[in-house]
Amino acid sequence: MSVADNIFIHMCRDILENGTSTEGEKVRPHWEDGTPAYTVKKFGVVNRYDLSREFPIMTLRRTALKSATDEVLWIWQQKSNNIHDLHSHIWDEWADEDGSIGKAYGYQMGVKHQYREGMMDQVDRVIYDLKHNPFSRRIMTNIYVHQDLHEMRLYPCAYSMTFNVTQRPGQQKLTLNAILNQRSQDVLAANNWNVVQYAVLVHMLAQVCDMQVGELVHVIADAHIYDRHVPIIRELIARQPHEAPTFWLNPEVRDFYRFTREDVRVENYVTGEQIKDIPIAI
Repeated sequence: MSVADNIFIHMCRDILENGTSTEGEKVRPHWEDGTPAYTVKKFGVVNRYDLSREFPIMTLRRTALKSATDEVLWIWQQKSNNIHDLHSHIWDEWADEDGSIGKAYGYQMGVKHQYREGMMDQVDRVIYDLKHNPFSRRIMTNIYVHQDLHEMRLYPCAYSMTFNVTQRPGQQKLTLNAILNQRSQDVLAANNWNVVQYAVLVHMLAQVCDMQVGELVHVIADAHIYDRHVPIIRELIARQPHEAPTFWLNPEVRDFYRFTREDVRVENYVTGEQIKDIPIAI
């Protein structure tokens, strides 16, 4: 069984068995038919993935690696807030008539700030520090910008990354670790998607900064399973997991801004049947 599958199964069981129901509360999300979208939720879920041992893509069902990579590059590399720059349609529901999601996600990553070293946006600041001051405890990003929330079509869910570099005994290369902070997560629709895309990001940053990958820690304030997802989740976690595949990142790319979704792949990726037409709360 892959570690990612094991973590997912235990998390879902914990939410279903020990979580709190929001049924009857005044909730914002709703289904397309207007019915309130209630959840079973757990506060403060923390999952750890050792990227040096295994790439955390689940095998219970297939996670679309290239599409997940495309979205994280849309945010971190293109710094775009327009869905026309994406190859998938996952953001269509929240875009305006011009394709914009407002001052959210990629927009915030591209805003330049004045530092002692000059004008940089958040991504370039991270890369600069990893290369020039790797042991700093201040290497982080934050896109939950309060003064711009009213101009965002959707408040950021995954809103902050904190990077921490360690020197493992007996190893020449430094190790890059990261924490992904998420205020809210639809476990069925987004959990492994987010884990995969930020694992890819850590691999990419480690490669361009001549480091090796370490841990990705995923902190979720409100991890929830929607009411209409409960039977799907129960069926999913009852499946037989497979061994984790091997992750490949194009070793020729040494500039973060030259990566594309074609520079990643997984080999020997065996999965359970895909789940189609998952209802998404809006």
